[in-house]
Amino acid sequence: MKLQRHSAIREVLSSGNVANQDDLRRKLAALGHTVTQATLSRDIRELNLSKGPNGYRLPNVPTTDDDLPETFDVLKSFGLEVRQAQNLIVIITTTGGAQPIAANIDYEDWPEVVGTIAGDDTVLIICPDDKRAATLRGRIATYIG
Repeated sequence: MKLQRHSAIREVLSSGNVANQDDLRRKLAALGHTVTQATLSRDIRELNLSKGPNGYRLPNVPTTDDDLPETFDVLKSFGLEVRQAQNLIVIITTTGGAQPIAANIDYEDWPEVVGTIAGDDTVLIICPDDKRAATLRGRIATYIG
């Protein structure tokens, strides 16, 4: 079942732009694959899909850049505001920008980050304590500009 779903995801992405997870979910449903958001997020991670301004794309698909964007570039492109609430960081993003930011932060494996949760335009970052959250908020604020 999973292999068939992954194959269907590759097929959908090969046939055109997919702007967001909901768009991908609808296109998969049209092919007979009904999935939850959690399953789709897991599939996206397992397939190593990336999301840019034009939507999701398969790995090793040539882009105008030689490699995936750096965390700095993703935060600069999609990040609007960063806030701290004790050991939590909230990043407000452009619509559709939260998931690429969260994925890049997860990939960085920063010691201040316990984990991330991404919606459509908001990223929640959990830090181990207030002090490391403040350090991370400062770093992200400089990236956003």
